[in-house]
Amino acid sequence: MDAHMVEVIDAAAIPEKTKTDLKKLMEGHDISPPEQFEEIMQQVYVEYQQTRIQPCEAVGIISAQSIGEPGTQMTMRTFHYAGVAEINVTLGLPRLIEIMDARKSPSTPTMTIYLNGEFANNRDRARDVSWQIEATRLNEFGDVSTDLVHMRVTVKVNREVCEKRKVTVEEIIERAPDKIRQKRHYRDFEAEPDVDNHLLTFYPKDRESYQNLFQLANHVRDVIVQGIDDIERVVVRKESGEYILYTEGSNLKDVFNVHGVDMTRTRTNNISEISEVLGIEAGRNAIIDEALSTLREQGIDVDVRHIMLVSDMMCMEGEVKQIGRHGIAGEKESVLSRAAFEVTVNHLLDAAVANEEDILQGVTENVIVGQPIQLGTGDVKLIAKPFN
Repeated sequence: MDAHMVEVIDAAAIPEKTKTDLKKLMEGHDISPPEQFEEIMQQVYVEYQQTRIQPCEAVGIISAQSIGEPGTQMTMRTFHYAGVAEINVTLGLPRLIEIMDARKSPSTPTMTIYLNGEFANNRDRARDVSWQIEATRLNEFGDVSTDLVHMRVTVKVNREVCEKRKVTVEEIIERAPDKIRQKRHYRDFEAEPDVDNHLLTFYPKDRESYQNLFQLANHVRDVIVQGIDDIERVVVRKESGEYILYTEGSNLKDVFNVHGVDMTRTRTNNISEISEVLGIEAGRNAIIDEALSTLREQGIDVDVRHIMLVSDMMCMEGEVKQIGRHGIAGEKESVLSRAAFEVTVNHLLDAAVANEEDILQGVTENVIVGQPIQLGTGDVKLIAKPFN
C-alpha cells in the first residue's frame, strides 16, 4: 500500500481498529487508479458517519421500539427444523420471549453438531458419532423380561444390535448396573452378569415385594447404557457436501468430549448452557445470533445494533440476566423506576423500610415526578453569562 492510500485512510476520521483492519486487508492488493481507492474510502467514511449516534440519543427506547414493533407481527408456532423429520424447534414470538427471559432451558432444546475431517465426509463414520451421542436405553439392546416366579428381571442382550451400534456385549452388561446406581439413584437390587450367554439378571433386595420387582423392571428398561443422557434423538443430514447431526435435546459439555465432533462450529439453542460452558462472551454472541435468526425466519429485518444493545445489557454483569423484574428491570437503582415496572407496592414498601433515596436520573422516574427527562434537549443545560 502506498503512502497516498494511508493518508486517505488517516484523513477520514475513522476509529483506529478500522484503519488497521483496512490496512491489513489492502496489503498485497494493487488498486489502480488511486482515485478508485479514494472513492471507496470516502464511501466507507459516509457509512461510518451515518451509523454514529448523536449525544443524548435515547438508544434504549429506539431499540425497544425497533424490536417490539415488528415483534407484534410474529406468529406463534413450533416448526420442524429445516426439513429434519421429527425434530421440532420453537420459533416466532415464543422463541423471542424465551431468549429475552434468559430461560435456563428452552422448550425445544436442539443442537447442530458439525464433524471433523473423515467423519464429516463419510456417512458411516458420521453415524458412528451419532451412536455415541444419542441416548439409547437398555431395552433397545435386547429383551427385558420379568420373572414373577423367581422374582427377577432378565435381560437377553442382542449381539447384532451391539455390533451395529459399535459397542460390545461386555460393555453393555458391565455398564447397565452402574448407570442405574449413578444416574437413576436406585440401589435396592443385585445384578448377576453372564457374559458367555449374553445374559444380565437383576434381583430386588426385598424378594417378597412385587412392587419392588416392577419398580426394578422399570429402572432396567429405561437405563441409558449408550450415548448422552439429555439427547433423545439424533438425525444425520448431508448439507453443503458434509454430514451434520441435528439433535433433540442439548448437552454441550458432553458432546464436546465425543471424538469426531468439531467444537469450533457445534452450537446449541440453549443460551444458558453456552454461557456456562464457553463463557459470557459466547453467551452474548448466542443471544444476538438466536434473536436475529428468529426475526429473520419471520421475514423481519431488525438492525443488529439494537439486538447487540439488548444482549450487552443482559450480559454486562458476567452472567446472562433476563430483561424482567428478576433481572435488569428489577435491579435498577431507582425506586420509582422499579415500582413503575411491576409489583409496585412491594418495591415502595421495601424502599421505605430500607430508607432508600431516588436521585431521579432515569427516564421513568423523571416522567413520574413531572420533570424534564435527562435525554435529548432535556440533558442540555443552558447558562447565560450576564453582561456587566
